[in-house]
Amino acid sequence: MLLASQRLVKNEDLKELLTSLSGTPAGVARLVRDLRFESIVVRPSRDEFSILENVCHLRDIEIEGYAVRIRRILTEDEPVLADVDGTKLAIEREYNRQDLKQSLTEFTSARNQNFAILNEVAASAFDRSGTMEGVGTISLERLLEMMLDHDQSHLEDIERTLHRLPKISR
Repeated sequence: MLLASQRLVKNEDLKELLTSLSGTPAGVARLVRDLRFESIVVRPSRDEFSILENVCHLRDIEIEGYAVRIRRILTEDEPVLADVDGTKLAIEREYNRQDLKQSLTEFTSARNQNFAILNEVAASAFDRSGTMEGVGTISLERLLEMMLDHDQSHLEDIERTLHRLPKISR
């Protein structure tokens, strides 16, 4: 049983986690604002995403990964949660041929929809869990922590790519 002070800490940590996650779309928008098409499709290396590929990846993982996982954890008992192969999606969907503004809008919309759901659930729902392929048993709160790690990784990728671009091509 959690003491009242432990619940308060957990609720504050969860609030901070949700606040950080809600800021990702605006952070991406700030980084990609006013970039030329030639800049957003540059892949820093063969194994790295371009800026546009990062944004499309965030969108698709939000929609096909996190939204599905959140819904299933909240509505099913101990669901098995599939992995999503982001690299495969990037190739199949030709991310570098997509529209940056539309992809960012769709990512923002999907994140907002996920937050509309999360804002309606009781605090105890964040303890519900499922089994994620390749990871093991995770709670909804842990899934959100993984989302934040994923977000931060892609924000860092975008920033790194921006720093590698010649100033003239931005």
